[in-house]
Amino acid sequence: MNTRNLIKDVESMVLQWRRHIHANAELSFHEQGTADYVAAELAKFGPLTLTRPTPNSVIAELAGPHGDRCIALRADMDALPIEELNQEPFTSRNRGVMHACGHDAHTAMLMGAAWVLCQQQEKIVGKVRFIFQHAEEVPPGGASELITLGVLEDVSMIFGLHVFPGLPTGQVAIKEGVFSAASDNFDVILQGKGSHAAMPQQSIDPLVMGTGVVQALQQIVSRRLDANDGTVLTVASFLADGGYNVIPDKVHLRGTLRTLSQHNRNAVPKMMSQLLDGMTQAVGGSYALKWTPGYTTGVNHPEACQIAREIVIAMQGTEALQNMHHPMFGCEDFSAYQQVVPGCFLWVGSGNKKKGACWGLHNPHFRLDEDVLKIGVSLHVGIIHHLLMQ
Repeated sequence: MNTRNLIKDVESMVLQWRRHIHANAELSFHEQGTADYVAAELAKFGPLTLTRPTPNSVIAELAGPHGDRCIALRADMDALPIEELNQEPFTSRNRGVMHACGHDAHTAMLMGAAWVLCQQQEKIVGKVRFIFQHAEEVPPGGASELITLGVLEDVSMIFGLHVFPGLPTGQVAIKEGVFSAASDNFDVILQGKGSHAAMPQQSIDPLVMGTGVVQALQQIVSRRLDANDGTVLTVASFLADGGYNVIPDKVHLRGTLRTLSQHNRNAVPKMMSQLLDGMTQAVGGSYALKWTPGYTTGVNHPEACQIAREIVIAMQGTEALQNMHHPMFGCEDFSAYQQVVPGCFLWVGSGNKKKGACWGLHNPHFRLDEDVLKIGVSLHVGIIHHLLMQ
């Protein structure tokens, strides 16, 4: 049976897997139920060797009759702390937890590819390692943990993909070189002195400090960094425990830094410290600044990108390929794998307004155009055919 017929045969199973995982969404580092389900289904395929490097991840390996080269394919399995607002038969049963980023689809598509390739085992020259990864959404992330546990041992190249509602279903975008930003989070505690709101002269008002700091931080990007070297610095939370007539002692700012270069990733924290030193000392306050490192930049390798482009054209047609000219400022812990071996990450269009699949990632209304499932399966399978098939 040819590959396209095999992909068609597995479509209904992929749909069933995706909907089951969606209905039973689990948060990062708590995906054991999902991993158990994936492992149980994969075990039915026959020739896969399954291991569980962590309770919430699954590694499946398919070895051909000869050859040593190993190619890895990766999918993530965790959901987000979001209350789903869709009404579907498979809407998340776990209140406050939702697959709003498509990881359920990624997992189901990779399971489908594993099933197809199991039917073609005798043609594989080498090994395929299917990585079903936990905790993509929360640093330090599942990728770095699995790398430490040896999942990239003897892997020569790795590929991953992500559904993207910003592109119509049927299109696939690839960005050679840097495709995603590094991300780091920060907490700033601005310490002042509280007082009655009717006597502000007795205070060191942290709210005034805070509003000034938020404004001043914008000047780091707009006035101190090269506009050609993309950086985003966002204060996303401003917390104060005051009242109608009480000036609090302190405020808590939280935010994120996204950078495309290591230079800016190193430079911005130093600039923030300089700014906070001056602004707090000027009014008699103080501050504490804490950084929580996130993921590094994602960098697509030229050779892996060329392979991915050829597969998109072969499986979907020339018109499907979209060559991205600019990286996204979202982050991806797939970047950890690319620090070790060459790889390529693809953005697979899943947008369809007629089906209501028009909401962005991480949105409580996020809906998937499930026609993307067979596309993801075909891309995974096509990559292995290109690299490991006789």
